[in-house]
Order: sequence, then C-alpha cells, then structure tokens
Amino acid sequence: MMPYFIATAMLTTTFFVGVVLFITNPFMRLWHIEGADELTKALFQPANSMPYFPEDGGGLNPLLRHFGMIGHPPTTYLGFTGFVIPFSFAIAALITGQSRGDEWIRTTRRWTLVAWIFLSIGLILGGRWAYDVLGWGGFWGWDPVENAMLMPWLTGTAFLHSVMMTEKRGMMKKWNMILIILTYSLSLFGTFITRTGVISSVHAFSKSALGPAFFAFIGLTFLGSVTLLYLRWDTLKSEHTLESFISRESAFVLQNMLFLAITFAVFWGTVFPLISELVTGTKITVGPPYFQKATGPLFFVLVLLMGVAPLFAWRKQAMRALGKAIWIPFAGSLGITALWGYVHRMHPASILGLWLVTLTLSLILAEFWKGVQARCAARGENPLTALFNLIGRNHRRYGGYVIHIGVVLIALGFIGDANFKMETQGTVSSGESLTVGAYQLRFEQLRGYPGSDGRDIVEAVTTLSQDGEAIRPLNPRRDYFIVQQQPVTIPGVYSTPGKDVYVLLVGWDDTGKSATFRIYINSLINWVWIGGVMMILGTIIAAWSNPAQREATYVIRPEVLITQPVPQGG
Repeated sequence: MMPYFIATAMLTTTFFVGVVLFITNPFMRLWHIEGADELTKALFQPANSMPYFPEDGGGLNPLLRHFGMIGHPPTTYLGFTGFVIPFSFAIAALITGQSRGDEWIRTTRRWTLVAWIFLSIGLILGGRWAYDVLGWGGFWGWDPVENAMLMPWLTGTAFLHSVMMTEKRGMMKKWNMILIILTYSLSLFGTFITRTGVISSVHAFSKSALGPAFFAFIGLTFLGSVTLLYLRWDTLKSEHTLESFISRESAFVLQNMLFLAITFAVFWGTVFPLISELVTGTKITVGPPYFQKATGPLFFVLVLLMGVAPLFAWRKQAMRALGKAIWIPFAGSLGITALWGYVHRMHPASILGLWLVTLTLSLILAEFWKGVQARCAARGENPLTALFNLIGRNHRRYGGYVIHIGVVLIALGFIGDANFKMETQGTVSSGESLTVGAYQLRFEQLRGYPGSDGRDIVEAVTTLSQDGEAIRPLNPRRDYFIVQQQPVTIPGVYSTPGKDVYVLLVGWDDTGKSATFRIYINSLINWVWIGGVMMILGTIIAAWSNPAQREATYVIRPEVLITQPVPQGG
C-alpha cells in the first residue's frame, strides 16, 4: 500500500510545486526595458533591461495586523494539507484492495484529527479577526471564503464519526470513502476560491491566472477518485446491516446525511453567484438569510443528535430504556428554559434555541456523571479522581464528549447572536449620550494623534454606563494608514461572560464637537471563543493514547521481501 500512498500524496505535491514554478513563481523580478511604458516580470534578466528596485514596499495590509492573522493562515493551511494523508491512504487502499479492512483507518486516525483541529482553529481565529477588525459587530458573515473553509470541516467531521462505525461494527465503509474524497476535493476547492478570486469575497486574493489549472486539477482528481471508487465498490461491503431505525448505527447514518445536507446547502449558496452569471450574464448574490434558513434547522437536529445519540444502544435500542434515560433532562431543560423565557418575555425561537443547548449539554454531562458514579461505587474513588481516571481509561470517548461540549457552547454563541442582538446608531454632541438596552454611552471628546507604522489616529473618549451607573471608559477609534491610504475601525469593547458592548466610531464633524457611533449588544458571543478552546482541549484528549492503545493501533509499514538461499541438492 505504501508505494501507492506515496504516489498519491506526491501527485498533490507535484501540482502545487508546478503552480509555484510555472504560474505564480514568487521569485519573479521586475525589469525596466528601455522604451517600454510598463515594467516586465521575469525570472531572468531580459535583453536591454535594467533591474527595477522599488523605493519601499506598501507593507502588510492594515486589516491583517491582528493577532489572529499570526495563526489563521498557517492553521488553515495545515488543516487543508493534513487531509491529503487520509485521502492518499484511502486511494491506496482502493487500488490495492485493502479497503475491505480498517487498517488504513486506524493508521490515519490521528492525522485526520490533527488536520481537523487545525482547520477548526483556523475557523475560530478567522471569526475572531472578523469580529475585531472588520467593524460590523459580527464574526461570521457566510462569505464565500468562510464557506470554503466550513465545507471541508463539515465533511471531515462526518468522516471522523463515520470511521468509528467501521472500527466498531465493520459498517459504513462506502461512506468513509465518499466523505474523505469530498473532504480532499473541498479543500482544493477552498484554495481555488481563495487564491483565484473567481468568487467575490472580502477575504479572497486578487484575480490570477491560477483558475484554469486549479479547476482542471480538482476535476481530474475528483473524477479519478470517483472512478476508482466505482470500480472497487463491491469491496466495500459492510460486515453488518442496520437492524433497527432506533439504534446507534442509525444515528451515525442520520448524522452523515445531515452533514452532507448542510454541506450541499452551503456549496449551492456559495457557487450560485457564479452559476447565475454563467447562465444569465447577471451575478445574483446570496446573502446570510439564505444560509441561516437553509442550514439552521439542520444544525438544530445535528446538535440535538449529539446529546441523544450516545444514549442509543448498538443494534437496537429499547424505547422504554431510552425514555427512562432522557425524560428527566428533557423535562428539566424544558421547564427551566420555558420559565426563563416567560420571565424575560423571549421570542419562542429564542426559547427553543436555549432549550436545545440546555438539553444537549445536560445529556452530555450526564454521561460524565454516570461514569464517575460507577467508579466511585466500584473503586471507592473521590469524584475528582474518578473523573480523571474515567477520561484516562477512554480518551476517545470522553475527549469526544468534551469536543461536543465545545460545539454546544459555540451553538449558544450563535443563538445569542441571532436572537438577542441589539444595535443602535446615532450622532451626539460632547456631553450627550446614546442609549441601547440598559446601557448608555456618553461622548466626551475627540482627540487626534500620530500613531506607529505611519498612521493618524482619531479616538473618541466615551464613558459606558449601565442603568445610570458608570462602568468604564471606552475609546473606539479610526486609524488611517497614510502609505496604504486605508482606514481601519478599531472598536471599543466591554466584555462580560453574558455579552459584549461593542462600540464603533462611524464618523465626526470637522470641529470634533460631535460624532456618530454605532453600538451593538452582542449577547452570549464570548461563548463562541470558550467553545473553541473546549474543542481544542477535547481533541488533545481524544488524540492522546496510552502505550497499550498505541500497540493495538495498526500501522501500515512497507513490506520487505526476505529471500533465503535455496539448499543445494546432495
């Protein structure tokens, strides 16, 4: 298998090396040819030319001068490229006929986890950058480049779950191949969107000559993989079949279908402007409302499934036992959220969202509690020791639960942003206040001063109060980078676990005695970042293993042919 794995991985490497050498060579220099109006790009000096040396570069784009941009590009890169490893093993397994077993899955499990977590970190850092820099009070705008990162994350997540079924029950082998091929292809597609600028995006590079080459490579690798999968389809038969629609196996199948449905909805919304332009000549953009309506119900069922699925038994689940396990968390979460919603006069959609988070979180925590109780009763351990040993005995299971907790917390942040967000905009003079919700922002004065990196700064001095009581000063500002001739809006933010007060300086008059502010109350948004940290922690736990587990893991090694001399006849 190893020669085919290396050949498949090298195919990807060869393509990108070819792109760098022949299409977008970073070592190209600028040359001034005598009599020419424009500069010429060339690797070697053309005839009758002189090298051109710019006096000074433009520097890093001001929008990218953020801590998140230190980690976002490399983690996204590692996420995309990391999926080359499981994809190459999958293709090698198909070629050699070893796709019948699960050796290639066990070998690539940690590679897949590493790729997945780096892509997750890239998504989180990208969201944080958008929140801090772009000045619109949000962190996820369903931009094409954001979607291009999300799609392989969705199919990669489905693949990580699907391979568990192959390891446990010898099932879903066809699903595994489909999902890893899609994940690899969508990673290439994400690079295609970002690098070619074929679809308009605030994140994309300018248009380049990469488009045809990238499109051809994506098409060839996808069609080649699908053809190979078709030829080897009969080798991917499951060792067991679904015995009941109410079982853990069925939950895994439903989960895969949900992930693929969300991926298709996001893909369609992302490429629709391009398709509409090709068909009608008019580019029709697709905004966030489409994505929210198309994916919202699917994400709702998916989050609910995270809490309910661990309660299902393998093969067949008795409804009586399931009802006994779920009725207390169900009734408790429903009662708490209904009472909370009634007291605070919340919209039914908001109550439903909070109920989803409360129920799923309580079901996941109940799994920890049952395990801790069992160890305390059987071994006499205290709860903290029992919890530590419980996780230590089964890294994959409880690491996965920690990841699920992180996802639920991120869902809480999305629900808060969608249902509880408040905003206002207004122009006030010095000494006047703007009010939004229970908060008041008092404008004191404007001050201007030169900053580092060749920028002029205009800063507003304001005081934030809650119910008339001063909390703290906030100083939203506008930085103008002179060389790049680009303004950057820096918000003033007051953060609590429950909400952010996010203040933007929108404009001001020439005298500096009045200014326009936009204020957002972003409820529960900080749980997105907390959930991201929980996901990273859970992945580390899930990927960790003790020596006994490492010995049980299959590792595919090159086969070595050993020859012995043939004994001579007497």
